[in-house]
Amino acid sequence: MSSASDPIAVRGLTMGFGDFVLMRDLTFDVPRGEVFVIMGGSGSGKSTLLRHFLGLQEPLAGDVAYYGESFTAAEPEARTRMLRRCGVLFQSGALWSSMTLAENVAVLLEEFTDLGPRDVREVAELKLALVGLSGFEDYYPSEISGGMQKRAGLARAMALDPDILYFDEPSAGLDPVSSALLDRLILELRDSLGATIVVVTHELNSIFTIGTDSVFLDAESRTMIARGNPRELRDHATDPTVRRFLHRGLDPEAGGS
Repeated sequence: MSSASDPIAVRGLTMGFGDFVLMRDLTFDVPRGEVFVIMGGSGSGKSTLLRHFLGLQEPLAGDVAYYGESFTAAEPEARTRMLRRCGVLFQSGALWSSMTLAENVAVLLEEFTDLGPRDVREVAELKLALVGLSGFEDYYPSEISGGMQKRAGLARAMALDPDILYFDEPSAGLDPVSSALLDRLILELRDSLGATIVVVTHELNSIFTIGTDSVFLDAESRTMIARGNPRELRDHATDPTVRRFLHRGLDPEAGGS
């Protein structure tokens, strides 16, 4: 049941383009402090749902609310205020290539706070240190690895101390070691900062490592067909589509191995 304490509440959300319905009647809450995974196969609308959370796309019907306040129905100024409580790590990291890592983190601080240059630099260094990039403040994105770029993007996402952190396919383009390091970092940040984390991904290793709650979007039925802890869904889900996805295409009840 939704309450003002829930960071995110989705009610009857229908997503689509013109007359085409991608997902319909999505209803769920994201409780505080969870690592909430939005999962499903390709074309199921995972990233589209994230765009609705950020106001980058408007729903055909339904509502998204932050802490009990409608985001969908809000005026632009109110939306900006609500989004100040959110940070986003985009799939590519989306760093400005002409800026150093510290300058990338500083952009939001310069835009949305009254901090002076010295304090901005200090906060930028702190955020980079939190993701293991102390000493790399003056490096450019092209001078570091893909995994380090993701971590720098995360430092920027944390610049304004958000309550909610969104991750869009965080493991995309990373080798297994870098992906595992990022998973551990996500859990450490959840525990140390008390943030609520929403992750869009189809990477099973990450889903089972970091996910504490989830929703499964199904492209065929065009709605959500499962909700719960990913590991519990893996072991106990009754829907064959969910079972196959969480068992890498094999249905254990059908004798797959």
